[in-house]
Amino acid sequence: MLRPLSLALLFVLSSITAAEARCVVLLHGLARSDLSLILLEGVLKRQGYQVVNSDYPSTEAPLQELVGYVDAAIAECHEPESVDFVTHSMGGILLRVWALKGENTARIGRAVMLAPPNQGSEFADLLMRSDTLAWLRGPSAMQLATEGETALSPRLPGVAFELGVIAGNRKINPIASLLIDGENDGIVSVESTRVEGMNDHIVLPVAHTTMVNDPQVIFEVQSFLAKGQFVPVPSWREAVKRLIDGNW
Repeated sequence: MLRPLSLALLFVLSSITAAEARCVVLLHGLARSDLSLILLEGVLKRQGYQVVNSDYPSTEAPLQELVGYVDAAIAECHEPESVDFVTHSMGGILLRVWALKGENTARIGRAVMLAPPNQGSEFADLLMRSDTLAWLRGPSAMQLATEGETALSPRLPGVAFELGVIAGNRKINPIASLLIDGENDGIVSVESTRVEGMNDHIVLPVAHTTMVNDPQVIFEVQSFLAKGQFVPVPSWREAVKRLIDGNW
């Protein structure tokens, strides 16, 4: 459910339009749905982007079999030859797997990854050992592990497209975060979000699950899509102000 602040952000941006109507494909994370990115979808649409918020069965198949959903999402774009992406968590790894085909990489304009487990996630390691969390233990989740035969994230090559990565360092679940060394968002460490070839990287005070609705995150997404770089702001209030002013 969206918080009142998130709904207010969507409302105040309702009349803003972007200079160029590019297509942006959104890819949600593990065990989530397109509803998790509905605020970001609304904001980008109201800024003039064509947005395809792709839903896919993230827990039911390995990533190599899920890439068809990326193709289907791009097919909905008016100009599918060049498409921007915003991904959350496992969605970023799905994009990297899809981009293994060279012709796919060439179609990516700019991409922003939110908390991607680019080097794997210790939380995924926990999923593989926990009976309590077995309902989350699908084939794609096992590919997000930091090590082991099923781990795919750490073995993927670096990226060859324009990429900005947003990491979080606020923990909602302190127990899970105890399993992760260094700064982390409760699910993915800041260090694990990094990937060879990325163009920009920023760390914000947000948690893994809720970051997709945070005004600062949404501002930085818009900043990278528009300019190819992040423009750090001191607070969510300043982020909202700059979004309203179109100053990203």
